[in-house]
Amino acid sequence: DIALMSSKNRDNDAASIFVTQLSPTTSAKYITNVVYTENIENVTTDDLALIIRRYFEEFDCDYIVQDTSGNGLGVYDSLIKDIYDSEKGELYPAISCKNNDEMAERCKIKNAPKVIYSIKATDKFNSESALLLREGFRQGKIKLLVSDSDCEDDVLNDYRGYKNLGSIEKAQLMLPYLNTTLLVNELINLKYEPKKGSLIKVSEKSGFRKDRYSSLSYNYWLVTQLELELSKPKEDESFEGQFLFRAPNPKGRRR
Repeated sequence: DIALMSSKNRDNDAASIFVTQLSPTTSAKYITNVVYTENIENVTTDDLALIIRRYFEEFDCDYIVQDTSGNGLGVYDSLIKDIYDSEKGELYPAISCKNNDEMAERCKIKNAPKVIYSIKATDKFNSESALLLREGFRQGKIKLLVSDSDCEDDVLNDYRGYKNLGSIEKAQLMLPYLNTTLLVNELINLKYEPKKGSLIKVSEKSGFRKDRYSSLSYNYWLVTQLELELSKPKEDESFEGQFLFRAPNPKGRRR
């Protein structure tokens, strides 16, 4: 979910990033494991694109699911060009769009890998993704990080050297777990309202935000699309020969 500047009027303007790992099940579904999450405020288009591209490489990701409306289009336009990471000393090659031909045409780098799923959220899409996410949680198919109150005892203290770190370094390592707690608070305080037809509208209660929810809902929407591929029957590749058929006999049948 993309945002570039925080708002004085609404505390709901942060870019939210979720990195998930998918584990296939025996029922042609995925368990979605959230491995990292971060919220970012007050960054430029190029800076946010660099952060996204850096995480794409560091976590060895297969796809990016991104809001490409409004400010998101500028971030997308940065991703479809080569990006130099001066901090890492690496050049990240351009990547392109997989699910939208018009968006793919914006990329002028020939043969750029098509790994970006462009989200142009409509009322129908927002309703569908909200219901899919709620069902994913209901079925226990989404696994979050532990809360920030549990992360030290359950995770961080097991890492050698953690206890010797300074308070700032410890706080940085705890951020994904804090964002997990904030995500849960967002989910609890969402409002579901009926719209025209069978659609629903999801909004945040006063004083709350929903950027983390939006980001995770985009992520999980792609999970459900990938599950459709899992459920397709696979062709039998064990036989590589050719079947030969006898030409029909116009004078009669041969048994």
